[in-house]
Amino acid sequence: MTPKQISEANAELRAKSPLEIIRWAVAQAAGRELVSTNFRPYEAVLLHLVSQVQPGIPVLWVDHGYNRPATYRHAGLLTQMLKLNLKPFLPKYTAAHYDAVFGGLPEPTPQNEELIKAFSTVMKLEPFQRGMKELAPTVWLTALRKVQNSNRAGLDIVSEDKNFNSLKVSPVFYWSDADMEKYLEEHQLPNEWDYFDPAKADEKRECGLHASWGVQAMGSGI
Repeated sequence: MTPKQISEANAELRAKSPLEIIRWAVAQAAGRELVSTNFRPYEAVLLHLVSQVQPGIPVLWVDHGYNRPATYRHAGLLTQMLKLNLKPFLPKYTAAHYDAVFGGLPEPTPQNEELIKAFSTVMKLEPFQRGMKELAPTVWLTALRKVQNSNRAGLDIVSEDKNFNSLKVSPVFYWSDADMEKYLEEHQLPNEWDYFDPAKADEKRECGLHASWGVQAMGSGI
């Protein structure tokens, strides 16, 4: 899509429901749609929505090996409940191997920015890039929302992701936490509050998939 077409699509889709946005996205994909997840809080909303529109859609999950037990249990429960076509991709290092070679996880503080980026590059970005190359989607559905951080506030429902040569579509982009909570309750879906992302110093920081530094890291042939 051209920038003009993307702008027009965003203007049109802003008044649509997430289900309508997903139907639009699938229609653009020519059978090559994909949804990504990390099973963090509220991810069940998007996974439930896409499963209604496109059962069996590939679900790309990078399991970096440092998830908490509750997250792994949550992933298993949702996979079973929604009959997810889960496509897990693992880094080339196991968690134990990474700990041994690099001294373990960097403390998640802003002062450790470069160490956190290094962890993210090896343990998250590389397997994600590998997964996207193997699954080769033309449309990538994400759970990005405007309220999550300042970087995402500058995005929109539809954008071009040149790094993966795909159209990135975020059906719940304009939903608030209250909207997400309401959906979970209405559809009796579980949530996961014990989630921890070691690639972020805080919840407002990007791990690299949707930030310029991550694009540069992936473009360098990690």
